[in-house]
Amino acid sequence: MPTLGELERAVMETLWSATGPVTARDVQDALAGRDLATTTVLTVLGRLERKGLVTREREGRAHRYRAVASREDHVAELMRDALSAAPDRGAALARFLGSIPPDERAALRELLD
Repeated sequence: MPTLGELERAVMETLWSATGPVTARDVQDALAGRDLATTTVLTVLGRLERKGLVTREREGRAHRYRAVASREDHVAELMRDALSAAPDRGAALARFLGSIPPDERAALRELLD
């Protein structure tokens, strides 16, 4: 799973929050507090597309972008990658489970049953 820089994460959050495909201008508007140029947004979207996280579709003269997978799918893949990098998966899982709040442990138990 490719790692994301801070701006890439912000763009992905915008795509995940959108109700459908969005233009670069839509992303730029959503990140208005950052004062980004359209070319910067297009560069980031292009990088995310090359990483396989975003697809684009032509609509008239513009492109519309959308995330390939949901935020939850992305997080699950990151967790699988992190776990697969651990020499002792059982120990890594035990540490993880010991670090989460009791209500989340209970939710995990329910999911496993």
